[in-house]
Amino acid sequence: MSLKSLIQTGTKLWLDSIDPDLVQKNYALGAVGATSNPIIVADLVKTGRFDDRMKHLFDQGLSDEEVAWALTDQLVSQAQEVFHPVYEKTKANTGYVSFELDPLIEDFDANLPHDQRVKRYIELGKHWGSGRGNRMIKVPATPAGLDALEDLASAGIPLNVTLIFSERQYITARDNIWRGAQKLADKSRFKSVYSIFVSRVDIYTEKHIPSLIPEAQGQVGIVNAKRIWALNQAFWKDKNLPLEQEMVFASTGTKKPDDPKDKYVAALAGSDIQTNPPATNDAVDRMNKTYTRQIDKLPPDHVLKDIDQKVDPKEMERVLMLEGLEKFATPQKDLIKTISSKRDSLS
Repeated sequence: MSLKSLIQTGTKLWLDSIDPDLVQKNYALGAVGATSNPIIVADLVKTGRFDDRMKHLFDQGLSDEEVAWALTDQLVSQAQEVFHPVYEKTKANTGYVSFELDPLIEDFDANLPHDQRVKRYIELGKHWGSGRGNRMIKVPATPAGLDALEDLASAGIPLNVTLIFSERQYITARDNIWRGAQKLADKSRFKSVYSIFVSRVDIYTEKHIPSLIPEAQGQVGIVNAKRIWALNQAFWKDKNLPLEQEMVFASTGTKKPDDPKDKYVAALAGSDIQTNPPATNDAVDRMNKTYTRQIDKLPPDHVLKDIDQKVDPKEMERVLMLEGLEKFATPQKDLIKTISSKRDSLS
C-alpha cells in the first residue's frame, strides 16, 4: 500500500522497464508511465519469452541491428497501449512510454563529428517520435543531444532529456526546448520532461569528495535534484501551458546495502515523476509506510553550505557524463550481440 501513499503525495509513478508483465503489474499498482533502454530490452531477449517474435523478424530478413530496433518499437508500443487510457484521461499530461534514441550516436569508437550526431538525433527523433501518441523520445544531455532539442520540440515531439547531472545541463535543455516549442502553432500537446539522475551523484561524492561532513555525504544527489526541481517550477510558472513540464527523478534505486530501499523515493515525494526500477517499487510497496511531501524541503543551512563549498558542479558533471557515456553505447552493442547469438540458436 505504500505506493498508493506515495502517489497521494502528488508523485507520478513511472516504471523503469517495458517488460510486458511488469508493465501490467505496476499499472495495477498505480504507475502512469514507463521508460525503456537497451539494457532492459537485452535482458528481455535473454529470457527467451520473445523468441517467436524474433523468429518472425529474422524471417523478414532484418539485420541484427534492425531486429533490435523493431523489437524495441514493438515493446514500447505494447506498453503505450497499457498506459493510453491514462494519457487520454489526463489529456496528454502523463501516460507516456519513453523510447531511447540510438546510444551508438555517442559511441567513442565511432567518434562521429558533432554536426553528424545532431543531425542523427533529429532524424531518429522524428522517425521514432512523429505521430506516435503517448510515446516520448529520450535524448541524452550531451552536446549533440542538447543541440538537437530545439528542432525536435518545434516538430511537436514529446521529449525526455536524460543523463542530466547539473543545473547547466538542465537549463540548456529547457531553454532549447522552449525555443523550439514557441514555434508551434498549437502548444496544447507540448510536453517535455527532464531526467535528473540522483543516486549516481552520491556514489560520485563518496568516491571523490570524502571530506563532506557526515550529514552531507549521501545527500548531494537529493539536494541537487530538489534545487533543479525548484528552478523548473519557477521557469514554467508563467508560461500558461496546458501540460506540466516536469522533472523525472531517475536513478532512484539505492546503491548502498545500508541505505533504506526507499531513501530517494521518500526524499523526492510530492511532485513530478519518479521512474523507479521494478525492485524499488516492489520494496516500497512492501514497506506499508505513509509518505509525505518532501520535494520542497532542504537540509539545514550548515549542510547546504558544506555541499556548496566542496562540490564543484562542473567537475561533477564532467566525471559523471564521462562515466555515463562510457556505459551508454555498450548496452546497445551488447543487445545487438545478444540478438546475433539468439539468431544462431534459433536457426
